[in-house]
Amino acid sequence: MTMIRRNSRAKSLRFKFKPLAFIAAVIMSVVVAIAFFSNSPILAQSSATKISFVPPSWVKANANDPNLRILDVRWNPLDYFKEHLPNAVNFADNLVRVPKDGLPVQLLDSDKLGDLLAKAGVNDKSKVLVYSEGNNILGSSQIAYALERIGFKGQVAVLDGGFNGYKDAKEPLTKEFPKYKTGKLNVNDQKNIRVTLAQVKDLLDKKDVRFIDPRPANAFAGEVDLFVRNGHIPGARNIPWPTFTDPQNPHKLKPLAEIQKILDEKKIDKSKDIIVTCTTGREASLQYVVLKHLLGYPKVRVYEGSWTEYSQSDLPVETGAERPLA
Repeated sequence: MTMIRRNSRAKSLRFKFKPLAFIAAVIMSVVVAIAFFSNSPILAQSSATKISFVPPSWVKANANDPNLRILDVRWNPLDYFKEHLPNAVNFADNLVRVPKDGLPVQLLDSDKLGDLLAKAGVNDKSKVLVYSEGNNILGSSQIAYALERIGFKGQVAVLDGGFNGYKDAKEPLTKEFPKYKTGKLNVNDQKNIRVTLAQVKDLLDKKDVRFIDPRPANAFAGEVDLFVRNGHIPGARNIPWPTFTDPQNPHKLKPLAEIQKILDEKKIDKSKDIIVTCTTGREASLQYVVLKHLLGYPKVRVYEGSWTEYSQSDLPVETGAERPLA
């Protein structure tokens, strides 16, 4: 009789503890899932920022939107004084890159980026148009990337064709300055759209990873004596950034079908974890924006330190042409 009671009590205890064990197992599964997906490149890049390229006609269509902020990122303020888009704020893109830990021209920390953008009138309700001029479009793509980096939740538009394309379309210009107050701009640093040197080290020679290097072919090959060590990250694909733009206007993108063909020839497919790396992170911003936001590649990140940092490390360097893919 005593034995029966003991067995009955043991069964009762096992019954009582089973729900606790089940709850613990569920909690553990959730914790594991969060840990797994927080490192997933796909979910890590699900930012609220939407970046597009828009024609000059878009400016007129959105001119009366009180939330529109236009950033003129040309370096020379005299160009801005002479003429600029109505309501544009001069926000030279070289403002956002400073020395950091001995490395030159590194992108500002996100809180400082947010502070500068807020002073230009950008707030949490804004949609932002960015345009540049000169030899390349990289100033525009750099600022567009910076907006995503701070976790900006609104729409970001890059003016396709840049300032000259806008002028050629006979759209209105002005010398007047806009009157904006410092905006309220929340910052949510998006660390998972970029990689560090330590992460690059872990990604070397991984079959599911593609490094894209948009520098000129001679810099990629190590033929330009610029750094302590010259060359490229082992296994990187060389796709110079101008191959994405119109030869007649480096601020205007080629048709996306042509860009996709370039990527296909380099075997850059959407299943890969793609890291774009260049000289200082600026060239990389264009291909990052195009691949992720225009072509829908789900796993694209920028190595901001790029060759400026990598060349100073002890990690392996390749020279010459691209390594054949296995």
